[in-house]
Amino acid sequence: MRLTKSTSHAMRILIDCARAEERLVKVAELSARLGITQQNVFKIVNLLTRAGLLEGVRGRNGGVRLARPAAAIRIGDVVRATEVTHVEIEDGPAGRRPRHARGVNQVLDDALGAFIDVLDQHTLADMVSGRPAEAVRGRRRPGTAPSRAATVGPPRYRRSAPQEC
Repeated sequence: MRLTKSTSHAMRILIDCARAEERLVKVAELSARLGITQQNVFKIVNLLTRAGLLEGVRGRNGGVRLARPAAAIRIGDVVRATEVTHVEIEDGPAGRRPRHARGVNQVLDDALGAFIDVLDQHTLADMVSGRPAEAVRGRRRPGTAPSRAATVGPPRYRRSAPQEC
């Protein structure tokens, strides 16, 4: 799944705020430090504030800070705030949904749910520490298996190099 640039910017903004701890961070500082336009920072900060991830303080000495501890902010929360978290096959001709769409839509929803579940195993504090994989090992929900992506070995089949004529 490809995440949007907004999600990447949101993660970078949250990590910057987590590193600032309780200190208020101005939008202009975030923009300069992260190389994101002030307009985009404002937009993303507004989104994260509405999602309860950031807290904004107005005024001359205002700024933004995390609304809760970094260890309490799951990466899944960030993705839910910035991405579309529902996927479905579009209607067919004349607004009719194909018969198979219901089953396919269920599979897509299940896959997206599994993706979000994996993200929920990681917190903003993990990202700030730079060790998300090690941090999650002891925190995995009971009954959930480790991600297959983390355990897959080298590919069985390799594409042959393009041959020149």
